[in-house]
Order: sequence, then C-alpha cells, then structure tokens
Amino acid sequence: MRESLLLESRDYLPSEQMPVAVAERYPQEGFATHTHQFCEIVIVWRGNGLHVLNDRPYRITCGDIFYVRASDCHSYESVHDLVLDNIIYCPERLRLNAQWESLLPPFAALDERYWRLSTQGMAQARPIIAQLSQESRKTDSLSLQLTEALLLQLAIVLKRHRYAVEKAHMLPDGEQLDLLMAALQSGIDGHFELGLFCQQHRLTERALKLLFRQQTGMTINHYLRQIRLCQAKRLLRRSEFRISDIAARCGFEDSNYFSVVFAREAGMTPREYRQRFVAMEGAP
Repeated sequence: MRESLLLESRDYLPSEQMPVAVAERYPQEGFATHTHQFCEIVIVWRGNGLHVLNDRPYRITCGDIFYVRASDCHSYESVHDLVLDNIIYCPERLRLNAQWESLLPPFAALDERYWRLSTQGMAQARPIIAQLSQESRKTDSLSLQLTEALLLQLAIVLKRHRYAVEKAHMLPDGEQLDLLMAALQSGIDGHFELGLFCQQHRLTERALKLLFRQQTGMTINHYLRQIRLCQAKRLLRRSEFRISDIAARCGFEDSNYFSVVFAREAGMTPREYRQRFVAMEGAP
C-alpha cells in the first residue's frame, strides 16, 4: 500500500477548542495521498481535477461535494484551475445538541459521501462558508459557538440541496448545469446525444456548451470521456471483467480505441494499470 501523509488538527485549527475551520483552495494544486486528524467537507466551485478517495478515482468539477472522514485516504491529481473549499471539523469537539448523525458521516441511514450540489444549494452555501471562514479564525467563546452554529446551518443546506445522480429527476428544470451533469454521469455506458437533451429540456445547445466550459474548464465531450475513464479505472481495480467488457460498460464501442484513449490519459495500457494495482495490493 502507498504511504500517506498525516495532516494534524493543530496545523489547521486555531485552538484545541475550535471545532471548525475553512481551508480555501484558490486554486487547489495537486496534493499527495494523505489522511487527517479531522474530517472534511469538500465543495468544488470551479475547474476540474482527479480526486482519488480510498483508491477510487473521481473526475471532479463544479458542484461536486465529498464527505471525507479522518481515516479516509485521498489525493488530488491532474488539476486544472480547480477551486474548492475544505470545511474542516472535529466531530469530538461539537457541543450543540443537533442531529449530526443525519447530517455528517457516518450517516445513520446511508453511507454515501459523494454527491452533487445543486446550483441553488451552491448559492446558499457560499455566504455561510464565507462567514464560517471569518469566525473560525477567532478563539473567543462566542466565536466558538457561532462557528458550530454555522456548521450546522451549512450541513442542513447541503443535505437539502445535495442529490445523487440517480435522483436527478427531482431537480427543477431551471437547474441547467445540474441536469446536464446528471445526464452525463448516468449515461456513462451508452451514447449521449446533446441535441436531444437540449430539445427535451428546451435549452439552447450553444449557450449550454458555453456555460459548461465556463464552470468546468472542459468541453462536454471531454468531461464525458473523463468520467468514463474514471469508471474504467474503478472496474480495472475492483473487478475481474475482461478489458473488452470494461470498455463496453464505459461507453466505448471499440476496445482497441478504448485502450488507445486510456493509455494516452493514464500513461499506461489498461492491462498495465490493472497489474499495477494488483501488485500494490499484494505488497506488505
């Protein structure tokens, strides 16, 4: 297994009593594999990159949200103008009598830590995080109480406006970028027709392409290819499917073309990638 850095609470929180801090990453550079003495909520505002969480790769961009536990191992790679906030918190320091178990991991009902945050949710979360960033730098008793209250407010907003891809039908029609992201992620294994999507949702194709590029730093086709490659990496690491089957499951009709694209992006063939992680898991 790969060695990882340990990030300590004392380097990010101003006192041993303060339960919350905000680490602004404007931009987030590549960051080696690490764990923490604290938990994190990661909200991506702009740009894109590869987030590897517990050896599972995610192509992240505007609107992605992750809940990261202290014991989780993660890193950032291949970043491009990636802007995010890390809301750092220590569960053992929280004093408010709130239903934290339904708002922060480990969740009582569902052990899911990766979601998408709607455009409306992002707009509501921004001012809360800005105030939280200011208050969490102080050490007086009122600031301690206010930071925890702001964390509670933020956690409620995130729960109200986060969504899983398979439940994107619950989004309002005005959430153009969210609807498109959900359609792309749920259509990894098949052909995505942008013109048909725009027709169904009464959207202008040119304007949607421009909005997507502005928010993510990628074209729609590039993003779709990236999330397909991320899915392929997961299957190569965690399954025994043949490479041709993985190509088909990830929306590549031609397995040879899949191998060429994969090698160009990953710097190794799918077979070499699989062998690399088999060897790593077998290492002491």
